[in-house]
Amino acid sequence: MRPVLHPSLHTSRDSGRPARWWVGIDGGGTGTRAVVANAQGQVLGRGEAGASALGQGAEQAWRHIAAAIANAAVPGLVLRDCALGLGLSGTGLPAQLQAFEATDPGVARFTLVTDGLAALLGAHGGQPGALLISGTGSVAEALLPDGSRRMVGGWGWQIGDEGSGAWLGQQAMKRAQAAMDGRAPAGPLAQAVWAQVGVTREALLGFCAQAGQGGYAGLAPLVFAHEAADPAAAALLAQAADALNSLA
Repeated sequence: MRPVLHPSLHTSRDSGRPARWWVGIDGGGTGTRAVVANAQGQVLGRGEAGASALGQGAEQAWRHIAAAIANAAVPGLVLRDCALGLGLSGTGLPAQLQAFEATDPGVARFTLVTDGLAALLGAHGGQPGALLISGTGSVAEALLPDGSRRMVGGWGWQIGDEGSGAWLGQQAMKRAQAAMDGRAPAGPLAQAVWAQVGVTREALLGFCAQAGQGGYAGLAPLVFAHEAADPAAAALLAQAADALNSLA
């Protein structure tokens, strides 16, 4: 028997209209994925769009959710006739959650949980279990038999999310800044950051001023790409692994 989720773990809204399409949404700081099915559970299409993390704005979240659904290219689909199951990052702040509810474009109904909880429910088929996630952000979650949740990490890219893509990108940028100052060697990782962002102090400052979690996560592949050639990159990946292990 599946545990019943505690009411505090989800937000729901129902217009009272019947739904024709059933849509699962996975939305984070880098992108949004949609799977559209009919009432019988038959998958009709899949689509992707930009970030829908609530920390980047409720209007953007709904816009990219709608775009991901549209990109599934299901003939005749109308957003207002969709029932959405949403797993989005950034649902922990009441103000962000309220803004999302207030900008609902008028879907038939939706149920919203954190992206981590959605992944946890999917991984264990709704049964109790635990999951460690490292994507744009990082978090460890457990669903207990009584329907309550245990969460470790997930404090946000600005101060936490150690071991995540955004964290790795931030560390790579710090390395590039230190190398530009002469405080650290200008190894392959620092040079790769300069090649992607710019080779001047102004370019690095400009990037950091507007990057956000998605921008920093976009630097993370450089760390993996230079692991073998640059001890600094290898050290960052080791730190990331240790950080993720501590969450578990």
